[in-house]
Amino acid sequence: MVLEPSAIEEKEKKKSEDFSSYILKTNQSHNNNHHSPTTQLTPPNPKRAFRETPSFCQRRRPPPQAMAAAADKPKSPALSLPVTSVVLAIAYIYLSTVFVFIDRWLGLFSSPGIINAAAFSALAAACAATYRVAVCSDPGRVPATYMPDVEDTESPIHEIKRKGGDLRYCQKCSHYKPPRAHHCRVCKRCVLRMDHHCIWINNCVGHANYKVFFIFVLYAVTACIYSLVLLVGSLTADGIQDEEKNRSSFRTVYVVSGLLLVPLSIALCVLLGWHIYLILHNKTTIEYEEGVRALWLAEKGGSVYKHPYDLGPYENLTFVFGPNILSWLWPTANHIGSGLRYRTSYDLPKGASTSK
Repeated sequence: MVLEPSAIEEKEKKKSEDFSSYILKTNQSHNNNHHSPTTQLTPPNPKRAFRETPSFCQRRRPPPQAMAAAADKPKSPALSLPVTSVVLAIAYIYLSTVFVFIDRWLGLFSSPGIINAAAFSALAAACAATYRVAVCSDPGRVPATYMPDVEDTESPIHEIKRKGGDLRYCQKCSHYKPPRAHHCRVCKRCVLRMDHHCIWINNCVGHANYKVFFIFVLYAVTACIYSLVLLVGSLTADGIQDEEKNRSSFRTVYVVSGLLLVPLSIALCVLLGWHIYLILHNKTTIEYEEGVRALWLAEKGGSVYKHPYDLGPYENLTFVFGPNILSWLWPTANHIGSGLRYRTSYDLPKGASTSK
């Protein structure tokens, strides 16, 4: 059967109308299921889609909110090898001092022996307590919601910025850093007024635990020197009494104690002197290192560099230890504030002296 040309054209026209009707119904059904009646589908912009496609590194990196939440989560102190070594050293020095040096020199049941044993026990307890606080306390973390108040013209951040500083942003934590805060590569977060990361406490030394760290070093220096005095006195008494047999049985204790106490006392005395200098100038170890370069650049440019947080010796002492002198050796820091803003020399009345 052969169709006429007119019949063929009519049949093709009908197929085209049926196909157009099918496409129209399909689009209407899709719009009714996924969009409101007023919504129109727009073709995607290839350039915009390309820009919004995250790169490989961006897909693997967590969002800033998740990073901030992880940073705000308190980290429990981990027991490391240096911390274990310090604990064992404290225990060994205490036992050898009380039960060997004091006992052999003064006698534990004599009045001088009881007084010295009680005094050294109190000192060792204070040393152990402050060490525990230094290990377990948080040095101070930057809030995830922190934003510098750039509209506050009286803020010391503007004075520092006019002297060559700038608003500080941490690329690793994805938030702004307040003045004196720094990022710790070991703790993987920003620490308020960071001084340094100490392996011997397995923690950062910063805004919240700097005072207790200094008090621990002070107690440790005192205990080591006290123990050395008792060691020398015990050796002298043994030499006078000529107790060769008894002395030989404790020879190992004397040798180990001497090898431990002498270098430890020297190192702790140097550390204590260094931090006394920093406290009197209201500096941190990081700020001292930065100040050396700033001083060199200032002298090279013919200007004068001055540490902006140096308020004078007494003000610097009260900044670290608090206004109450009676609580200076107590491991509390209720006076330190938030750590987001600090007084500077620009806050002092004009004409006030900060000379040493």
